[in-house]
Amino acid sequence: MKIQTRPEHFDPPSLLGTLLRTLHIDVPLFVGLSLTALLSFAILYSAGGQEMSLIYRQAVRVGLAFALMIALAQVNPHQFRHYSAILFGFGVFLLLAVLIMGEIGKGAQRWLDLGFFRFQPSEMIKITTPMMIAWLLANRPLPPRSGQLAAATALILLPTLLIAKQPDLGTALLVASSGAGVLFFAGLSWRLILSIVAVLSALTPLIWHFMRDYQRDRVLTFLNPEADPLGRGYHIIQSKIAIGSGGIYGKGWQGSTQSELEFLPESSTDFIFAVFAEEFGLFGCMGLLLLYLAIIARCLYIAGQAQDTYSKLLAGSLAFTFFVYVFVNIGMVIGVLPVVGVPLPLISYGGTSIVTLMAGFGIIMSIHTHKKKWAR
Repeated sequence: MKIQTRPEHFDPPSLLGTLLRTLHIDVPLFVGLSLTALLSFAILYSAGGQEMSLIYRQAVRVGLAFALMIALAQVNPHQFRHYSAILFGFGVFLLLAVLIMGEIGKGAQRWLDLGFFRFQPSEMIKITTPMMIAWLLANRPLPPRSGQLAAATALILLPTLLIAKQPDLGTALLVASSGAGVLFFAGLSWRLILSIVAVLSALTPLIWHFMRDYQRDRVLTFLNPEADPLGRGYHIIQSKIAIGSGGIYGKGWQGSTQSELEFLPESSTDFIFAVFAEEFGLFGCMGLLLLYLAIIARCLYIAGQAQDTYSKLLAGSLAFTFFVYVFVNIGMVIGVLPVVGVPLPLISYGGTSIVTLMAGFGIIMSIHTHKKKWAR
């Protein structure tokens, strides 16, 4: 009697590895992003009042974002470099179009409505700005000289000021940081960085003069939220209460009273970290930060292993932008930064930010997984 056995060549892990390599997916980074996305569904379910429709909508957006990431991972980094200037110029053109014919909503002019499709061009510029600055510096000696630094600064300020004009201070900050990240990884000296900080500090009165009334209110609320506890300071006060009530171990999943009783505004978007802190406490927050740190560390490792200057600068800048998302959102929720409307990356409800972030991760995966092929 002949017994049939499994063919020796059948190896599911090997087949999976082959598939992932074929799709140019970096496994550690993909696992970190997937875990964060799965965690977001659990928190959104709790913060959104156990509303499944919210989860379904977010699942569609996350699915599209992951699909875009995988699609961009297939593109050779040489193509990103080749089209960097064109994409940046097109993005600036769209920003100008927003100021002329953009759709106005809630006092801001940020969207272009094409009838069948509505989008926010400032999201695209978060990616194309570091691509442009990396392209500018790629074939030149580093650290950049004064002329190159002046040109890079002008290119960063152009979209930043156009976005601030909309007004959208949070996105303007992210765009500026994405370009500044390229300059930092290009070897900018700490003396020059401190000099820039000193100059910006000296220009504070001038910046204050050109700020809008609501932006000034946000700064004043940040300095003293208790001055208007039922008005402008309400968000941050309730956020601090939620975080403090979570303690070390938290109240458990779906145990956020601040969210459940609707004391905490924007509980599923900008202030979702407060819900997370109340439910999972200090230990849970440390776990989330470690997950974010693992993603950032992997991106920086890929940047360090990149084969050329353009790829190194671009990957490093995209990792830095992700860090700024985390830092600014958590900073404003715990009250150490003014509220600027930056979501908690991959956790907050919404589609535009997660699509932009996953596009950046797709570019990083492309840089890492194509390097051997590109070297030939």
